[in-house]
Amino acid sequence: MNHFSFIFPGQGSQSIGMMSDFNGHPLIQSTFNEASEVLNVDFWKMATEPNEDINQTIHTQPILLTAGIATWRLWQSKSDKLPTYLAGHSLGEYSALVASNAIEFKDALKLVKYRAEVMQKAVPEGVGAMAAILGMTDQEVVDACKEAQENEVVEAVNFNSPGQVVIAGNVLAVERAIDIAKSKGAKRAILLPVSVPSHCSLMQKASEELRAYLDTISIHKPSINVIHNVDVMVHDEAKSIKDALSKQLCHPVRWVETIEKIASHHISDIAECGPGKILTGLTKRISSELKVAALVSENAIDEFEIHIK
Repeated sequence: MNHFSFIFPGQGSQSIGMMSDFNGHPLIQSTFNEASEVLNVDFWKMATEPNEDINQTIHTQPILLTAGIATWRLWQSKSDKLPTYLAGHSLGEYSALVASNAIEFKDALKLVKYRAEVMQKAVPEGVGAMAAILGMTDQEVVDACKEAQENEVVEAVNFNSPGQVVIAGNVLAVERAIDIAKSKGAKRAILLPVSVPSHCSLMQKASEELRAYLDTISIHKPSINVIHNVDVMVHDEAKSIKDALSKQLCHPVRWVETIEKIASHHISDIAECGPGKILTGLTKRISSELKVAALVSENAIDEFEIHIK
């Protein structure tokens, strides 16, 4: 049997109709119903019918958690094989912790909704921005941000794949960093359609509020190792998991190192467990040795199950 890992997507992977290839499978439906009852929002309707709400961070975070866990539950119903490692990109880390039995689904739903609220509150709409810088080294992007700061915040916050780094901070500082990056040879530098500058130091207050809220949540030792974004480490004590989750809000997502760590443990296959194929694309660019699948339908789950036998 091949050793494999599951990775869970974060914000940006949501779309209307994102679960349609599961053809209304009862397990997918019941997971969405469960989330809707906990937070009193019709998430299935939001995922299937045209609306603007799906992109509001207080809805995006719970809906992506739900989609990831619905897919995970369908996997569990079909296979008794467990991944060696779990990881999630930013918000996806919460899905990984639910899948590892560290956090109960209902607690995680309330947690990510609260996380979204404190993130939005920390930086009023229009104050912060994020941008993707393509075609520069990590260090070149870090240097461009330093040059652009001028007493404001702009930092490299997502090390997504070689040649793709996301920056975040105050709007004008981000715009200056874009101009500097372009002048120094970036292939592309594009503002992202988000209202919250995640993972930069502007999120410090949100991080502190999240840490206080985490103390009200029961966290258990994970049954599967979860690699955390903030330090590329596995934690198994409640306090260190809570610290990692709160620090994650105002520190970079070290995704390249996360995938490299998985690959270094003789893992042959990775499956993206949740909507879309964003992490699948990033992972292929990080490691040519890993085989990557996106579990975006029941067929895809069945095929992956056969493949790893």
